[in-house]
Amino acid sequence: MADTQKCFDLKKALATLFKVILGLVFLLLGGLAMIRWWHILILLIKGCIGPFFILAGVITLAIAKE
Repeated sequence: MADTQKCFDLKKALATLFKVILGLVFLLLGGLAMIRWWHILILLIKGCIGPFFILAGVITLAIAKE
């Protein structure tokens, strides 16, 4: 019984380690993508300002109506 429990803990630890490594890889790739395409990211943010303010205005009016 103890051997089965140890094996289960090892599988759980390896699964957790895999998830941590995968998360770090995704963080690294995301950071590199932001550095590589910085100008495109800024353009995207600028393009989203108008729709964001429209959405904020609609939500504010909906809250004020109540």
